[in-house]
Amino acid sequence: QVQLVESGGGLVQAGGSLSLSCAASGRTFSNFAMGWFRQAPGKERLFVAAISWSGGRTNYEDSVKGRFTISRDNAKNTVYLQMNSLKPEDTAVYFCAADRYFARASNNSSNYLYWGQGTQVTVSS
Repeated sequence: QVQLVESGGGLVQAGGSLSLSCAASGRTFSNFAMGWFRQAPGKERLFVAAISWSGGRTNYEDSVKGRFTISRDNAKNTVYLQMNSLKPEDTAVYFCAADRYFARASNNSSNYLYWGQGTQVTVSS
């Protein structure tokens, strides 16, 4: 079992930045690839970014490429999402998740076994 707790969400103006963190506890963090997903009101949960266990592989949804950066610190059992040049359409609840397979950076939510409770990100225009 892995417990995931996100933090760092909040309200920011368009063009601003936020840094999300996801702290993991339970099983060995480096055994898991990690991902970030987001869900806007009334919409499905969508992929944002993913990173393999070592950080050697990353994957981004097209609309966030060049603006968001995923990273991890296995010594701190934490995965991060740095979000720059934020847009109102980035407004959503952001979830981190742990993938059952450590070596990939998957955009498929069905590959993720453990999920956090989410943190709200609101970008005002």
